[in-house]
Order: sequence, then C-alpha cells, then structure tokens
Amino acid sequence: MSLKLNSIWIGPVREKVGCIRTLLPVVARVTQFAAVCYLLCCCHVTFGQEESPTDHFESAIRPLLIAHCIECHGPDRQESGLRLDSRPGWIKGGDRGPAIVPGDPENSILLLAVKHADPNLQMPEEKLSDADIAAIEKWIREGAVDPRETAEASSKHVVSDPRTFWSFQPVRDLDPPAVSQPDWVRTPVDAFILAQLDTNGLKPSPRADARTLVRRAYFDLIGLPPTPEQVAAFEREPTQDAWARLIDQLLASPQYGERWGRHWLDVARYADSGGFETDVYYRNAWRYRDYVVKSFNDDKPYDVFVQEQIAGDELWPDDITLNGNYTIAPEKVRHLEAWTGTGLYTLGPQVHESNMDGKKIRYETYSDWVDTTGAAFMGLTFSCARCHDHKFDPITQQDYYALQAIFSASREIEYPIIDAMGITDFKQHYPRILAVEESRRALQMFDARMAGKALSAEEQTERQNLLNAIANNVLALPENTALGVPLVGLMETPTVSVLGHERPELIAPVYLLNRGELSRPRDAVAPGLPEALKRASGWQESMPGHLKNRAALAQWLTSPKHPLTARVMVNRIWHGHFGRGLVGSLNDFGQMGERPTHPELLDWLAGQFMKSGWSIKQMHRTMMLSSTYQMHSVATSEENASIDPQNRHFWKMNRRRLEAEVLWDSIHSVAGTLNLKMGGRPVVPPLEPEAGAPGYWIVSADPAEHTRRGLYILQRRNYRFPMFDVFDLPVNAVSAPARDVTTVAPQALWMMNNPTAVRQSQAFAARLRNELNADWNIPDFGSGQSGWAGNKSGIHAGWALREDNGNSTDAHDDPVGTVMTHGMTSVVWKAPAATDVSGNSGWPVEIRGGLWNIRRLGRSGQWKLWHNNKLLSEGTVDDQCGTSASPLQLNTGSGGDAALKCVAMPGDMFRLEILEGDFVAVQLSFVTPQGLRDIAADFSLNANPTPLGWQYSESIANGGQPLTNAIRVRRSGDDMSQVDRAWKLALGRLPTKDEKAEAEELLKSLSATDPVTSMSLLCLALFNMQEFAYVD
Repeated sequence: MSLKLNSIWIGPVREKVGCIRTLLPVVARVTQFAAVCYLLCCCHVTFGQEESPTDHFESAIRPLLIAHCIECHGPDRQESGLRLDSRPGWIKGGDRGPAIVPGDPENSILLLAVKHADPNLQMPEEKLSDADIAAIEKWIREGAVDPRETAEASSKHVVSDPRTFWSFQPVRDLDPPAVSQPDWVRTPVDAFILAQLDTNGLKPSPRADARTLVRRAYFDLIGLPPTPEQVAAFEREPTQDAWARLIDQLLASPQYGERWGRHWLDVARYADSGGFETDVYYRNAWRYRDYVVKSFNDDKPYDVFVQEQIAGDELWPDDITLNGNYTIAPEKVRHLEAWTGTGLYTLGPQVHESNMDGKKIRYETYSDWVDTTGAAFMGLTFSCARCHDHKFDPITQQDYYALQAIFSASREIEYPIIDAMGITDFKQHYPRILAVEESRRALQMFDARMAGKALSAEEQTERQNLLNAIANNVLALPENTALGVPLVGLMETPTVSVLGHERPELIAPVYLLNRGELSRPRDAVAPGLPEALKRASGWQESMPGHLKNRAALAQWLTSPKHPLTARVMVNRIWHGHFGRGLVGSLNDFGQMGERPTHPELLDWLAGQFMKSGWSIKQMHRTMMLSSTYQMHSVATSEENASIDPQNRHFWKMNRRRLEAEVLWDSIHSVAGTLNLKMGGRPVVPPLEPEAGAPGYWIVSADPAEHTRRGLYILQRRNYRFPMFDVFDLPVNAVSAPARDVTTVAPQALWMMNNPTAVRQSQAFAARLRNELNADWNIPDFGSGQSGWAGNKSGIHAGWALREDNGNSTDAHDDPVGTVMTHGMTSVVWKAPAATDVSGNSGWPVEIRGGLWNIRRLGRSGQWKLWHNNKLLSEGTVDDQCGTSASPLQLNTGSGGDAALKCVAMPGDMFRLEILEGDFVAVQLSFVTPQGLRDIAADFSLNANPTPLGWQYSESIANGGQPLTNAIRVRRSGDDMSQVDRAWKLALGRLPTKDEKAEAEELLKSLSATDPVTSMSLLCLALFNMQEFAYVD
C-alpha cells in the first residue's frame, strides 16, 4: 500500500505517526541542499550569460526614458528641440546638438545632464539614482543600441489599433469545424478540440471509468467527495443520460454556490480584514461572500452579476428602508441584493492608520478599485498605467485616471437593514431583555453568598422575591422573545457595507499624476472609459454624470460587443474544470499574457455564453457533457506525451490537487463531522497553542461551528488560517486568477501531525465502528446490573445514565449523567423541570459536577464550560488517574463531592467542551428542592485492557452505601471488516489486494499494543494518500 502525500511515504505511521518529528533533521538537510542549488542556479544565470545590448536597452534604458524623459522630449513636447522617443531623434539632437555620441559617454550631453554635472543642465529635476546613471553610461559606451528607428516604434509594444490584437477584436460567431471522428463529438466543444488534435497528430484519450467521473463531477461542482452509495449508483448506469442527470443534480445542490463562489472570491480578493498594520476586522464582509454564493446558486446571469457589483446602487436606486418588524419588504429584496454586490469594493486591503493623509488613502483606494475592475472583469493589468502609459497594452495614463474619476463620487457606507422605526422598537425592548439578565444574576449572587447556610425566614423571603422578579421580568417581554442566547447580535444594528455617493460639493477632482506621485499632479481628468477599448467595442455613449458613471461602466462592460467580458469569464470556467484556461494567463488578456491555445473555441464559448442569457450553469453543462471533459487523466499514449508533454491541446484530462478548503472539507466529510450549515459570520476553529494569535483568532464558542466548510473560516489578511496557508491559499491583496500548487514538507507534516487531522482520523475510525456495530461504545456494566441506558458520546467510551442504583430511597432516583470520552467532544446537559415539596414547578435547579482526567497517554485535558452559550469557566484537567477537578473553583479532591455548583432555571443548557483530553470522565447531578444530595463518581482506567475491551472501575458513594462495578466498553472485535468501508469512504473504491494485505498487517501490529487507536492511525494514513488529495 503506497500511503503517500506529495511523494512523502508515511512509513512512520507504524510508529504512531508522531515519530514524523524524526524526519525534521532530514527535512532541514534537504532544505539546505535545495537552497544551495537555488543559489548556484542564480549565480549561473547572473554570471554565466552576458546580457545583449538590445536586452539591456529594453530592461534598463527604455523604462527610464519613458518615466523621466518622454514627457518633455516626446511626440507632444520637444523642449530645446530635442526628442528622445526614437534613435533618429537623439542623433539629430536639439539646440545643443546630438544628445548622445555612441561609444563616447564623456562627450554625450544626455549623460552630462543626468549626472547634474553642469549646474545649467540638470535633467530630470530629481536626480536619477547612481544605478540608473551607471546603466545609461554602460548603454552609451556599448554603442547606444536603440531599436526604435522611428518615433512610432518608440512604443512598438503598444497596439496603436487595438482591433489588430486578438483579445480586442469582436467575439466571432463560428460554426464547429468538421472532424475525422464525428462519433467522438458529444458537444461542439469536442469538434474544436479534436480539430486541433488532428492538426498536431494527437489522439484523444479514452473515457475515464465511472468512479473517476463521478468523483471528478462532485469535486468540480460542489467541492465534496461522493459517498460510496453515490459512486455505486453511477457505476451501475454510466451512460451519457445518467451523466447529464448527475450534472443537473449537482448544479441544483446548494453546495454548488459554495464551491464556485469560492472561485470568484479569489478573483475578488475577498478577506475579512483590511491588512496593513492594524488589520481592521470587516464585520460585514461576509454578507458579500453570501451574496456571491447565492448568486451562483440562483444562476444569476453573469451580466447582471457584473452590473450589481460595479453599480448595484446606481442601477437599482430604489429606497430599501425596512419596516418595523426587522424585515425587508419583499419587493425591495432584489434591490438590497444588488446593493450588496458593491461590497466587492469595500473588502479590499485598506490602510486604517490615523496618521496617513486622507488624500493618500483615497488615492490608494481608487487605485485598488480600478485594478480590481480591470483584472476581474476585463482580464487586463491596469496598474502599469498608474505611472506611465502601459508599455504593451492600449491603456494610457489618461485612461487610468479617467477610470479613477468614475469612482471619485463613490464612498463606502454601511447601510442599516433596520429603519428608524425598527431601531426605535429595538431600543424600547432592549432594557426589558437586560432586566431579565440582571434579575437572574441577582439570584445567582444571593445563592453564592448563602451557599452552605441554612436560610432564615427573612432570607427565604428575600430569595422568593428574587425569583418573583425573574418571573415578572420574563412576563414583561414581548411574546416569543429568545432567552439564554448571546446579546452581541441583538445589540448590533444589522448593516451591509456597500458603495454609496459622496455629496457633490465634497467630490474631490482626480488629477493625472506625474509618475504616479500624488505630490506631482498635472491636469484634472474627467470620468471616462479607456479610449482604445471603447473604440474596439463600438461604444458611443458619453458619461452621464457622477451619480451614474459606475452604471455606465457596468453597462459598457456587459454590452454584447465588448470583446473581453464574456471571453474572460468562460476562460475562468474552463480553467475551473480542466485545470488550465484556454488562455493560460487568466487575468492578463493583453500582449504580455499568453495567447489562446484554441482561439476559435474560446470565441464559440463566449458567443454561446451570451446567447444563453449569460448562464454560468449552462456553460458548465456545455463543457462537462463533452467527450473532452470525460477523458482519462492517465497518459496512455507515449506519442501524445512526446508531442505535447504539457497537454496544451487537451488530449487528456489534467490531474489536479484539491484546494486548501476542499481538502479541509473532504477530511471532515469522510470523517462524518462536516457541518453543512450555510452562510453567516465567519467561523474561527481552534488552533494548537503555539499557532495562536491573541486578538486575531478568537475561537468560535460553538464547537459545531469548528467543522463548517472551509469557505466560512475567518480570512484575515495579516493572520491567515495556518492549514490554508500551507496549502497555497492565495495572497488576497490583489485579484488572484488561479491557485498556485506547491509541494512542500509542511503539507505532509500538517496532514500527519496536526491535531485537526488526528482528531478527524479518530472521528473517521469511530464512524467506521458505528456503521459496523452501532452500540460498540455503550458501557457494559456486567450481568445483573439493570436500569442503565446507553447512548453514544465522544470517540472511545460512552454515555451512561443511571436511573436507579438500587441503594437509596425513591427521593434519590433522579438521574446521574456520566460521560467518558476521548479526544475533542462536546457534552450537553439540559436542566430538568423541578418541583418543590408542594408540587409547584418552576423552582431553580442546582447542578453539581466534576471532571476527571485519565492520563493514559500523558496529555492533559483542556475544557470549557458554557451556560446558555456564555462561558462560565475554562482550564486544564491535569490530575493523575482517579482524581477530580472542579471547573468553577478549580478545587481538587479524591472521590468526594465535586465543587462545581451553579443555580439554573429549568430548561437552561450547559455544555462542556473537551479539547485534547485522553480519557475524561464527567459527572453531573441535579439537586432539586426535594433535597437530593449530590452524588460523586470516580473513574480509573486499568493499566492493561482485557481482550473484551477497556476496563473502567466505578465507585459510587451515595447515602453511605458504596457500589463497585467493572465497566467494559465494547469493541467491534473485527477491525479488518472495516478496511473495505474505509477505502470506499475515503477514495470511492475498494482496496487492492496488496493494499488490504498491508492494511491488515498494520492493524494487527498496532492492535497488539494500542487496540483503541489502531484504526484511527490507518484512517490518518488514508488522509495522507496522494489519491485522497488529488482528483483525476
């Protein structure tokens, strides 16, 4: 069995995985060796090859002339009669004669000027750096090679007529070509692909097997692995009709929007904080994330999707105030959604340091908005034009600042989704909610003060008055008011961060900046569209004015004649399915980007995209129903591999590694712990202590949130989730067109050693045991011990509820709940309804309990105790076997009454969250007004397990009558029968004969010393297989 992750063999799993630390010195040596090789390669490039004079001009001289000279000595201005935009220009020279004497730097006026050697000839005003001056001197001494033979050639890389470059030409309406194998063509996509395969002497690969196809479809469309049953269903009917039904089923899944929304969030540089020094948290960024997910699930037309993000407030400007019932009127939901789309521009990197100049902040913000618009929707790099005309694409500096001027009337606002009436209602009821909390707190303080004392008649009356106050305050609340929930959400006025408009008198003019420097403004610039692209699209409309300029930009981008918008998006979709775009540079359709490998196919897809009403889901169907998509990823043809080793012509499918979030989701899905709850604020799962970041990573209170999909995990710019960072989450400072794929040692170390991976492997093992034997972890208290009810809890042990221990009167028959658990778990108790001696209900219940840690493997238990989702206490249980610790008072004892005490009303919820404990026993008892005494329990683990399972001994002290039992936790007894199921869940197939033999040998070896964890180690090994982390 080859248990691999990125070619690292997990042999150390035989030594309980933790021994991977012994590889660290090896990793260090490998890293040193790689660093030396890298430096040697760099030295070879630097010193082994001489730069040609032409290369030197292009890399060092041309940028200097553009940045410092052409403005005053170019086609528009020729100060002193000198032009430096062509070789004939500087040979002719100006008033002082030729500017350059090739081969003679000492007699070249240009070098004299840039050195500032003559006080009457110092150009440019701001002296160049010594390195720049040295580059010019070197250029002149070597002959002043300058390929710009004419003035027009000075910008030869720039397309003067954009209609001559492929991406600026109109989208062509093409018919599929005739091909040699018409039977292979399932959709027109195949005709275009096959025609190019024929031209290049390539043959298409065979269709992939059913298992590979169904896993490919699930990961591509919803980002989750299929269940064994789902794989088997398609294997029984792997027809084209069944394939089409499967695609439709997945496109209808709500998880589709999460998967493809994540792709778009990369493009939108989504994050939950601003970055830079303060990394301010964006409390509303998640609303844009949920908007994107919903838009993909709704198959919102892409042109509308674009329009909403750029100008939702301008195109749907209706008033969206809400009614007093905290809801939005149905007819206005559409408008609020459109406004939410403009959140694209509110979640970029932002500087919040108070000492930064306001103009500078505004300038950087506008630059981010222009760059994001160009990259996301047009696939062009606009940032080059910030300082000078784009060297390669038809984007001038004037165009850049004209786009900034389009945004100059916009500003970020937080729009309340409760109107004034709703806020008034909220303020009216909030004091009543607070009064309930205060009265309950008063009762708690009274009971704490009187603990252990007999109450006098006056004190009993005082306590009754406190109870009455609670009841009266509850009755004063509006009907259906939620109690016992955190008030944080209630106290916050819900808002959405969107773009709005600045007051006209406050709109600052935008200037064309000399070299992009804010301190060197030139002429004011009016709002406008890039001229060359405007001509290419045939757009004739003028800009309508500040309140509609973004709307004009959005409508231009989504006009059918725009040459880029549809091409760029279908190329992104193709990349998402095939691992490589038809244009490899997804965010650069300009001259420095890659040329399309299949330009006719790209145009046909773009045309179909617009004809289908800009439907993204229809584009998925078009691509996935093709034979091209259904090909195998294995290179079965040596001839094909020799002709096209990079598979640029798509003669086979590309194998792809799962992205960080999909890998996270897959691990939790296979383990059976994935929480598919959708939407809402970002969640913050726990980290190992050494990875914590105080103030930046506040763990979510509810453990159920810790296993949400990776899409919903908090994404800060300055502190990133470590697992995602290791697996190539893109830097979200700018638009990210595609994910990098690296293979580095920390990836294997995370998969083998990280507590999350280990915990999920344990959960995976528990899932296997539960499916085979549902009551495998119910405690067995031996024959003759009746009255025990069992229910699963935790990983290795069970929940025991004693309803009658046979040693006390009826008054002592209330339940004692005991949990024995291993690893991370969460246990919830609900306070029962209590009655007083007269039968009146509604009395408070005293809850007592204790924690015990059984340190079988030597790790201490971390715990947190919550009361109605409010943290009561937290700490570490680090006692030796058989002793107890009190969560609240942190007292320790040895079998006596535990010290945890808390007064609760009937229906109150208590949750004990246990992190990283080995074996933790928890006991909780309820004391009602009937006077039931506390019951204490003490557990210890026998050192040597018997063949029947782990042995626990229990002693119960109750009413002076001790009772001792041997508690056996049942095991399945047959781990081997779980191996097949493990492979099916993790990989969608049965193990091979060799894999199964090695797995069984491994289990036998581990079971001899550690039968409880042997299966979880095998599950951890499955997580580390290459096949688990890659999709064919």
